[in-house]
Amino acid sequence: MLLDTASLYFRAYFGVPDSVRAPDGTPVNAVRGLLDFITRLVQDHHPDDLVACWDADWRPQWRVDLIPSYKAHRVAVETPEGPDEEETPDTLAPQVPIIEAVLDALGIARVGVAGYEADDVIGTLAGAATGPVDIVTGDRDLYQLVDDARGVRVLYPLKGVGSLQLTDEAWLREKYGVAGSGYVDLALLRGDPSDGLPGVPGIGEKTAAKLLDAFGDLAGIMAAVDDPRSGLTPSQRKRLDEARDYVAVAPTVVRVAGDVPLPDFDPALPSEPLDPETLDALAARWGLNNALHRLLTVLGK
Repeated sequence: MLLDTASLYFRAYFGVPDSVRAPDGTPVNAVRGLLDFITRLVQDHHPDDLVACWDADWRPQWRVDLIPSYKAHRVAVETPEGPDEEETPDTLAPQVPIIEAVLDALGIARVGVAGYEADDVIGTLAGAATGPVDIVTGDRDLYQLVDDARGVRVLYPLKGVGSLQLTDEAWLREKYGVAGSGYVDLALLRGDPSDGLPGVPGIGEKTAAKLLDAFGDLAGIMAAVDDPRSGLTPSQRKRLDEARDYVAVAPTVVRVAGDVPLPDFDPALPSEPLDPETLDALAARWGLNNALHRLLTVLGK
């Protein structure tokens, strides 16, 4: 089981009231919510291995170099001498180090790699897995990794993690008309404002799906632009022709990396805390005794 951790703690933050606080009054709703998410996921799905995948770089420069608008609207502070800072709610940012410390004390693998997003870590781990993989994320970008033959599916939270949309190839074909790598082509053609991807003007999701159905993949669509007998409408041909520069680089930006140099780590789900003393101190400091008791009880089983 691979967790898109930031996606989940953002959901926890907005789904759990900020009245959930530590003894000193500090909000810990994202921490508490994420722990409860993990408890429910382990309880319901019984993974042998679980990795909390991390955004070591939420906006990698190599993606920005190709498409400068990539996630640009999320930048909170321009920092010419260092990496951009992502805009996060004032009471969420201080909770992230607590989440890191608690996961580390529990012994739950937490993996991030400089220069890569959590999506890239997930893509690399899913590609290397020798057994079934469940990816838990609220980010549809990871639909591109769904692969029935390899047992890779996405569990997309609909309401918390108690109600998950099980995303396999059949679901993707029913919803979007594409599956697997075809989702990358669909996503880059239609664009994604939440990621700052402009897409091809005038090519929405339905038109993109129809073009992919007609011409197979992005390369087939662009070959059709140069073929006057291809059946593209004049407006489609014009829009795609004008978007050649974007189409040339967008696949590299949209496709998750599958070759991230991962550190050594133990993905096995712990049955007991790695560092009980530190975990006890964190539980007392941040008022997490009940949430950790529930999680440790499930892990112990």
